[in-house]
Amino acid sequence: MEAYLLNLGVLIALYAILASTLNFIMGYAGIFSLAHAIFFGIGAYVGTWLAMNVSASIFVTIPAGMVAAALISLMLALPALRVRGEYFVAASLGLQVIGVTVFAEWKSFTGGVGGIVGVPPIQVFGVDIYQSGQFLVVTLVCLALVLFIIHALVHSSFGRSLMAIRDSESAALAFGKNIALIKTYSVMISASLAAVTGVLYASYMSFVNVESFTLDVSVLLMAMVIIGGTGTLLGPIVGAALLLILPNALSYLSFLPQTEIGSIQQIIYGLGMTVLMIFRPGGLVNRS
Repeated sequence: MEAYLLNLGVLIALYAILASTLNFIMGYAGIFSLAHAIFFGIGAYVGTWLAMNVSASIFVTIPAGMVAAALISLMLALPALRVRGEYFVAASLGLQVIGVTVFAEWKSFTGGVGGIVGVPPIQVFGVDIYQSGQFLVVTLVCLALVLFIIHALVHSSFGRSLMAIRDSESAALAFGKNIALIKTYSVMISASLAAVTGVLYASYMSFVNVESFTLDVSVLLMAMVIIGGTGTLLGPIVGAALLLILPNALSYLSFLPQTEIGSIQQIIYGLGMTVLMIFRPGGLVNRS
């Protein structure tokens, strides 16, 4: 039971990082992206390649994954951030589809559909981190650092500009804000921080393949943010914990047919989001 709880704790912390980085653009900039899982995947594959060929130190793999994700995010940001709303969502969906295709077909780098096995454990100051308890500590530290960065950015002049754009692009433009540049920076920051999770996830699972970075994962991350509460630090963490604990709790209900657990989860997610939109549209954690 202890090992199970530690494993669940690691996964919640990892997905809390992902949800928090998505919330940075969703909640504070009003940018809805369906491609967040791609930046997660870039971090995983870049970190894996470096760990297997250069060094498994997190001081090598994480910065490299962050830079790669930030650069790839420009493919989405530069052409798409000059448009608003549903047009950006459509552009992000296109990147998600392209990214999954590349992950599946670039076999020499990603291992294709079969993935890569035997990913080395991460190293912190030369020490291999492979036990769940140790990994949980590292993951929580990374979560704390990501939250600190997001908090600092949100409460800076850059963050105030983001929220001005979220509330009214026309008003922000009238006040002389460079909307395209600010949005581009926000997407790059979000993508680079999401890559941190990818590096950690691949090492923790000792295996990485394209199934972890599909559109379903991007939608799940968006659900975590919306259910937890957009524009808050705590909301995405609450959403991640809830949506990861729920499936595990359902599997312990013996009266439910195990073959239908997946369908039941989807029904509960849908009902939960519908109820939230009616009674608590701001999510479980309201903005202060």
